[in-house]
Amino acid sequence: MNHQILEKTVNPKERLEEMLQKAGSSLQMKDVSVPGYERVVHVTDRSCGLNAFICIHNTVLGSALGGIRIFPYANEQDALKDGLRLAKGMTYKSAVAGVGFGGGKSVIIADPKTQKTPELLKAFGRAVERFEGIYICAEDVGCTTADVRVIRQETCYVVGLPHEKSSGDPGPFTAWGTFRSMQATAKHLWGSDSLEGKKVAIQGLGNVGRNLIDFLFWAGAELIVADLDKEAVERAARRYGAQVVSVAEIAKVPCDIFSPCALGAVINDQTIPHFRCKAIVGSANNQLLSDSHAEDLRVRGILYAPDFVTNAGGLLNVAMELEEQGYSSKVSRNKVTHIYDTLKAIYEISEKNKESTHEAAVSLAEYRMKYGIGKRLNSPTFHHTAE
Repeated sequence: MNHQILEKTVNPKERLEEMLQKAGSSLQMKDVSVPGYERVVHVTDRSCGLNAFICIHNTVLGSALGGIRIFPYANEQDALKDGLRLAKGMTYKSAVAGVGFGGGKSVIIADPKTQKTPELLKAFGRAVERFEGIYICAEDVGCTTADVRVIRQETCYVVGLPHEKSSGDPGPFTAWGTFRSMQATAKHLWGSDSLEGKKVAIQGLGNVGRNLIDFLFWAGAELIVADLDKEAVERAARRYGAQVVSVAEIAKVPCDIFSPCALGAVINDQTIPHFRCKAIVGSANNQLLSDSHAEDLRVRGILYAPDFVTNAGGLLNVAMELEEQGYSSKVSRNKVTHIYDTLKAIYEISEKNKESTHEAAVSLAEYRMKYGIGKRLNSPTFHHTAE
């Protein structure tokens, strides 16, 4: 992937950029040309070590809304590739969920444990502010609700803050949507949405995974878990009676449902031959290394719940706080619960058209974008104030 930096052109935004630089601002923003994307910007600030990409894929239904991933990528190309994939996934997720937003994502090249500083987060916030609402950010892998609170000091275009006028941590809502997707999958495969006695293998016990296993435990599922965090798996074994396996083995264990809840690309040429599950239903983004792998799963008789449908709970929750009437956890919960019906419909479309579930979900998203179904008619309302 070889993306070229665009030459500067004379326009108001570029003039503002030049003025800021002359005034001593160390924040640099350079556009990157990527076919099929509305805008991709490389953001750097040497004073605090910020090196990031903000990727806006599509805003036909509304401003791009997507999280901030902070991860120690090996290089800029890997970071950009991940950001582009995630932004495109957010476009489809938003379209299917009907939230009236488009798709965007940002990635910051940094180790969140050792390199994430208030200065870095504030610099990133200043970059988001310059998009003037075209991009709205939120927490994601490596970025916490406390982090977005720091970012909020520099921009109002941020959601998921930990205070009374915001939606807070989206993790439980993403987990609830994943759980409801498992119920819809069980209904499709076995005629009942009960998960009692079903073996579910969960890969990753982070913010979503640890909430998901709680829902599954009370539903009577048999749990198999894996995570690099030794304390997390020990807690799952102690509290839920979960079977613990290694990270290398979790995708290979015999189970009814395999649930990827960590990073993406876990469905690929190397892993597919080893799957011993009847369905894959997880919260991780971009689970397919390639779209064609969804067809490979269909041929093998493994039912795949498209990730951008299954994990839309967090998006539905943070989007709710931007409505004119303000945030309501009950309304968010009810919308996330409806993922069950959306996924059932996608399964039916897939069977009827003899296509992969991923193809069916993408076709639904593109249809809605083409005809403006769910397009935002009013501007987002930012109810929170600076703290």
